[in-house]
Amino acid sequence: EIEQYMAASEEDELEIDLAGAAKEAQQSYIISLVWRIIAEAVKEGASDIHIEPFSRETALRYRIDGDLQYRQPIPKVLHNPVVTRIKILAKANIAERRVPQDGRIGPLNFFNKKIELRVSIIPTILGESVVMRILDKSSAMMPLSDLGFREENLKLFETAIRKPYGMILVSGPTGSGKSTTLSSALNTIKSPDKKILTAENPVEYNIEGIVQVQTKEEVGLTFAEALKSFLRQDPDVIMVGEMRDQETASIAIRAALTGHLVFSTIHTNDAPSCITRLIDLGVDSFLIADSVELIIAQRLIHTICKNCKVLIELPEEEVKLLESHRVDTSNLQLCKGEGCNICNNGGLKGRTGIHELMVIDDEVRDLIIKGATAYEIKEAAMKNGMRTLREDGFEKVAMGITTFEEVMKITQEI
Repeated sequence: EIEQYMAASEEDELEIDLAGAAKEAQQSYIISLVWRIIAEAVKEGASDIHIEPFSRETALRYRIDGDLQYRQPIPKVLHNPVVTRIKILAKANIAERRVPQDGRIGPLNFFNKKIELRVSIIPTILGESVVMRILDKSSAMMPLSDLGFREENLKLFETAIRKPYGMILVSGPTGSGKSTTLSSALNTIKSPDKKILTAENPVEYNIEGIVQVQTKEEVGLTFAEALKSFLRQDPDVIMVGEMRDQETASIAIRAALTGHLVFSTIHTNDAPSCITRLIDLGVDSFLIADSVELIIAQRLIHTICKNCKVLIELPEEEVKLLESHRVDTSNLQLCKGEGCNICNNGGLKGRTGIHELMVIDDEVRDLIIKGATAYEIKEAAMKNGMRTLREDGFEKVAMGITTFEEVMKITQEI
């Protein structure tokens, strides 16, 4: 009996060891899988990683150049272990699956890049969905000349950012490059004789020589509270990440009127609508007219792949449409991408900006004070030289930078 017991015990221990080895092997595989997903996304230049539970499998998608692209799905059985591993890395609660959670991973080093990941986890009916925003902390700040500004617009922008006071607003939807534009502007004007303060959420670019503050609403550090503190810090230049309420807008306007250069963003479809948006927030029209110097509306648009770019002829009706948008068609360089392995056979690779710059001149100031509509302000600005987003896009079509279809798609809501 003792011999039978010993034999049984040895068999039980063997089973336990095998189970333990299998569990350890799965954990090792999950760790490796998560790192591979992150590394692949960084290598491909993705801005976001999406891990989404569905009934049969877990979808894996990368956002590259603004578009979501599917990659090999994750087996359904591995969904929870993968999410748990991400939670561990992001210092989130692995036992909590009922409420949304946020976290950060990093800094990490991939392909000579210093990366941080901003993690968002939400519960769904089929499991937790994860999005990881990739922040490249080592990327060189893009100079203003590389952001897609036409020569005339670049001169207007560079003139405005070197003024000693006033407000400069950048408008556009999420993902339109507003943070990049503002960071590049601040990096351009920073100098030892200027005190520059920023309030951001999150801080996407670390800029040496600039004091950057990340707002935290959960502890009361809102954009408005940060701005109030900034005014006691003897600043020359202030950047506030977003003007989303009356208090923030009023403090920012007051700062611009009291000798500070103020940068901020606002969500509108075009530049003239920023004026009516500020009025809707409760800012007096005469204060807007006295403080705002320049408004930029922008979008990011796909560019033609340089590896497979070929010259084409545009149909006559489309050429006429370019001409109706004040585009010189005497020397067209119309192109398209034929598709290659560099652009995944899509013909497009990379993105650039299209811009609408509205200078607040005397005529526009008078219209603002009189309570003119956004349409009336737009008409006056265009008469004085402003090019709309679509017109700027069509200029880039004529130069062979992007396609007619891309411009129509990106500007269809304007």
